[in-house]
Amino acid sequence: MNEIDKVLYTAKTHTTGGRDGAGKSSDGALNVKLSSPGSNRPGTNPEQLFAVGWSACFIGALGLAAKARNISLPADAAVDAEVDLGLTDNIFSLRARLNVHVPGLDRALVEALVREAHQTCPYSRATRGNIDVAFNVI
Repeated sequence: MNEIDKVLYTAKTHTTGGRDGAGKSSDGALNVKLSSPGSNRPGTNPEQLFAVGWSACFIGALGLAAKARNISLPADAAVDAEVDLGLTDNIFSLRARLNVHVPGLDRALVEALVREAHQTCPYSRATRGNIDVAFNVI
């Protein structure tokens, strides 16, 4: 387990009703209805929230990797995340693909930045060895 020497931020949320409930942050910035994937009911699902969180964090890690090389990450850099919820032997599991778009930079450079970002992004570190993850430079 990784110890934290200095806490930079603590997200505080309150969720009721599980996948068919609601969740909100303590500061009021987030207030969402939740629904199960494919239910066609209003709301998002945990897999979508995870995908958005990981994408945002990964773009930040890409920016840090670029900055370490004295390169500016283009403002239109984007990550399209796909998070699969599935079953193996009746056990729920996740699988993810992060499709990375960094226009204007050489593909080999972007691939290197992706490798570096995957080492530093907290979501990547938390999932490493726990779920299948693929990265695609688009």
